[in-house]
Amino acid sequence: MISTPIPRLAHLLAVLALALFGLAGPARAQLNLRIGGGAFQPMPIAITDFSGDPSLGLLVSSVVTNNLRRSGYFTPAEKAKFPEAPGFDAVPGFDKWRAAGVQALVTGRVSREASGKLKVEFRLWDVTSGQQMTGQQYGADTANARRMGHLISDAVYTKITGLGPWFDSRIAFVDESGSKENRRKRLMVMDQDGANVRALTNGETAVVAPRYSPATQDIAFMTQATGQPPRIQVINLETGSRQALGKAGSMSTSPRFSPDGRRLVMSVQEGGNADIVVMDLASKAQTPITNGNAIDTSPTYSPDGSQIVFESDRGGSQQIYVMSATGGTPTRLSFGEGSASQPAWSPRGDLIAFTRQRKGGFAICVMKPDGSGERVLTEGFHNEGPTFAPNGQYVLFFRDPGGQGGGKLYMVDITGKVEQPVPTPSYASDPTWSPLLSGK
Repeated sequence: MISTPIPRLAHLLAVLALALFGLAGPARAQLNLRIGGGAFQPMPIAITDFSGDPSLGLLVSSVVTNNLRRSGYFTPAEKAKFPEAPGFDAVPGFDKWRAAGVQALVTGRVSREASGKLKVEFRLWDVTSGQQMTGQQYGADTANARRMGHLISDAVYTKITGLGPWFDSRIAFVDESGSKENRRKRLMVMDQDGANVRALTNGETAVVAPRYSPATQDIAFMTQATGQPPRIQVINLETGSRQALGKAGSMSTSPRFSPDGRRLVMSVQEGGNADIVVMDLASKAQTPITNGNAIDTSPTYSPDGSQIVFESDRGGSQQIYVMSATGGTPTRLSFGEGSASQPAWSPRGDLIAFTRQRKGGFAICVMKPDGSGERVLTEGFHNEGPTFAPNGQYVLFFRDPGGQGGGKLYMVDITGKVEQPVPTPSYASDPTWSPLLSGK
């Protein structure tokens, strides 16, 4: 896949600027969206049907439209209200788009080259100032047309919001089917918008708690056959290879990768206690970093690998603690009503998400790494399993309404103002978000 910038329509744009603003007029500020304010409103944006190949152009522009709408920060205009269909190599009629209430405009083109490869191009326009904000050209196989839509979505999103990209990513989760008494649980992976779903396990053994590596295309998870203790396995999505980890006969749970993907931190139960253990994936050597009369579980590395946050009942109830990645005395982070569990450290390092159980309900919360500033993002009967998007702006979790049904996936942004369902084929639980596929 090749990506190159598209030059601005310099001459035409200069003529248009002279006509609109006058030769000596002051420069206009570039379009941007401030998120989190009390009066926040999504930005009105128009994504035109991409020209060129009709079917693929419509596919790519539809992916961009859906992504930006799901982010919660943009309101795509209805096609029926578009004032024109601007050509990709033409300057849009900004007066018309301003009159339609649009602040940003995306145009594009998808064409097939003689080699059979696709050339996908887009431009992002600031309607208010009449300027091209950015433009890019991508080359890819036809099979990657949807992914081009995700890359364009990331380019538009980051340029306007100033936040990191996240659309070019995947989600792994536990797919659940059948009755609650005989539920079949398979490990599945899909694009972050619910497309391209594929099963990674066949459901012969139950699967829980998958976690993506931040550095590789590996997923660690727990699997359990009937009558056997759970075992940790790692599957590589590129090769399909699988390996079982942990000591036979012991119960290893809650696997999480280190930031460089070279180590796995987990909870190992022996007797009535559970300790946090770090495994070197090359040598398979295990090093305990907690040792006491407590159940320590759900460990997660900080983005720089220097600390580990985990949950423990060492204080009488399940709460969240943090300690050095090499061990030492843990510091309690969570206080207040109820218990706290399932910590997940943001890739930005600024927040820790977790599940707060209180008053018969479950809330998805965030706090700063020192335990201050706790906030509820969403709460209800049963919300669990928080995991961050690659840009740290959204938290994915599952919600189970109870009864004979099952869980569904949702995402909420860290302001708590945007909450969206994430489509899955059936009931779903235990989500984990991949790093960016582009590696940026």
